[in-house]
Amino acid sequence: MYFGVAAFFFDSIERIRYAAALAIALAGLLALVVLALLVGRYPLSLSDLPMLKTVVLEIRGPRVLAAALVGASLAAAGTVYQGILRNPLVSPDILGVSSGAALGAVAAMLLSLQIIFVQIFAFGGGLLAVALVYWIGSRLRGHDPLLALVLTGVVVGTLLGAVVSLLKTLADPLGQLPAITFWLLGSLASVAPRELAVAAPLAVAGLIPLVLLRWRVNLLTLPDDEARTLGADPGRLRLLVIAAATLMTAAAVAISGIIGWIGLLVPHAARLLVGPGFGRLLPLAMLLGAAFLLAVDTLCRAATAVELPPGVVTALIGTPLFLWLFALSRRSW
Repeated sequence: MYFGVAAFFFDSIERIRYAAALAIALAGLLALVVLALLVGRYPLSLSDLPMLKTVVLEIRGPRVLAAALVGASLAAAGTVYQGILRNPLVSPDILGVSSGAALGAVAAMLLSLQIIFVQIFAFGGGLLAVALVYWIGSRLRGHDPLLALVLTGVVVGTLLGAVVSLLKTLADPLGQLPAITFWLLGSLASVAPRELAVAAPLAVAGLIPLVLLRWRVNLLTLPDDEARTLGADPGRLRLLVIAAATLMTAAAVAISGIIGWIGLLVPHAARLLVGPGFGRLLPLAMLLGAAFLLAVDTLCRAATAVELPPGVVTALIGTPLFLWLFALSRRSW
């Protein structure tokens, strides 16, 4: 009886802690949304309603929504990959999605295509890269399947990165090369409502399987033999979860370019707050990811006269923050 009461007590504490973490993260995100809508080069006044409507709904609003969408998608994908690959150093681009998206975008820019086709090429390139990695990794017999998948992703990602560098040397140094460099650094400045209307449903389509399978995803953290004894098919489940996470990542990268560190850093922060259970970890990581990128993007466009690239700022902030989180985490991952 004593142990039952103690278990109920500790479970109640964990529930309260989880609810408090979600509430604080949501409140922080809403506060950052308000701040991002108000901060900018053009001061807003309630007396000038036409200008207020134009700036908020057509300029800052889509950018704020894009930052939240991209941050939440990358954080969710990072949470998935770190869990199912059993590696705390994994990020959403470990299987080559970012390199594939970069290659697709660069190819479209070399062909002088419109921005919508650049995003389509980036989205398709990311999906094809991960499909290639999974196909090669699944055919490497005699090795640990997760290790083979990760190493294949690293190798293919490096190869695609080399092709991107080669294409950059062939680009027009006055017109194409600056556009390529700017895209590779990441930016939300050019996101329009039309692009959000395409990217958001794709991200939601990737999120739905993760939510429906949130309790079964925990089984993928176990060895495959143990997962099978609990009634799961680890190979099929892993493929479905990787496809969902890749869809979210590709949709995010297609509209924002390459913005790193979110998928690596945010899952660690969320795990420190609520533990490794995927069902609790996923929503908190998405809220923290959305808030983090929104804060970074607001800083990028308000800190200096020249807008800073978010991909650079996330690295500058993420590196010391990751080391600090690693120092706080004294127990094994």
